[in-house]
Amino acid sequence: MANSPQAKKRARQAEKHRALNASQRSNLRTYIKTVIAAISNNDLEGSKQAYQKTASVIDSAVSKGLIHKNKAARGKSRLNAKVRALATAK
Repeated sequence: MANSPQAKKRARQAEKHRALNASQRSNLRTYIKTVIAAISNNDLEGSKQAYQKTASVIDSAVSKGLIHKNKAARGKSRLNAKVRALATAK
């Protein structure tokens, strides 16, 4: 356990940041799941709209330091490929 006042404050801040990061990470995963659900329902327009919103949420997560930029690019690329595959299938 922290003994100095500075260490105690940092421990409090770390707990707040951990809770905030967990909430934001959960929100990010929820948006990704909405795109995947729209794709599995063969909803082309819904998946396109969900992808656009999800892409901005992913970019926001990168700017907040929640995920690495390469992970974000890879995730967006994979989602976009699935949306485009759905469009060509119709």
